Amino acid sequence: MNTTVQLAWRLITNSAMHAGLWMCALTLSLNLAHAHDFKLGDLLIDHPYATPSLAGTRNGSVYFKGLRNRGGQADRLIAAKSAVAERVELHQMQMDGTIMRMREVPAIELPASTEVNLRHGGAGTHHLMLQGLKQPLKDGDRFDLELVFEKAGTRKVNVWVQTPRAGNASHTHPH
Repeated sequence: MNTTVQLAWRLITNSAMHAGLWMCALTLSLNLAHAHDFKLGDLLIDHPYATPSLAGTRNGSVYFKGLRNRGGQADRLIAAKSAVAERVELHQMQMDGTIMRMREVPAIELPASTEVNLRHGGAGTHHLMLQGLKQPLKDGDRFDLELVFEKAGTRKVNVWVQTPRAGNASHTHPH
């Protein structure tokens, strides 16, 4: 091959290689943009989300796709706070006869090597209650939430407001 052809071949090969690397980097960054989890030591806080607030109410709820303690030592979620609400309470759902009720709890236990349920749903599940919202939560909004763990410390997470998928519809919580 003459030098002009070799030079052209190198240019094409290098351009294709750089384009391939650029596409890999773009794909990785898009995947990371969709990832919505946070770590604090052995704790994994997966996809914190809030449901849009109901018209005329000043309360909202925060859930998590998962809250995992991957360590060998138990921990506890002992508090949370956010600028979007006057206060954030830790709640647990419990059956009272045939009625599902929620009640405030002092902490949410995170046993070692366990995932705790903080999703919509039945008895025994937990969620965070936003009391005294400063403005309604609308689909697509995002806000910061600070979680305080007894042993792991404090971690700020970003909460996405989203309408639950069909089959996971939010339900009312009688007190």
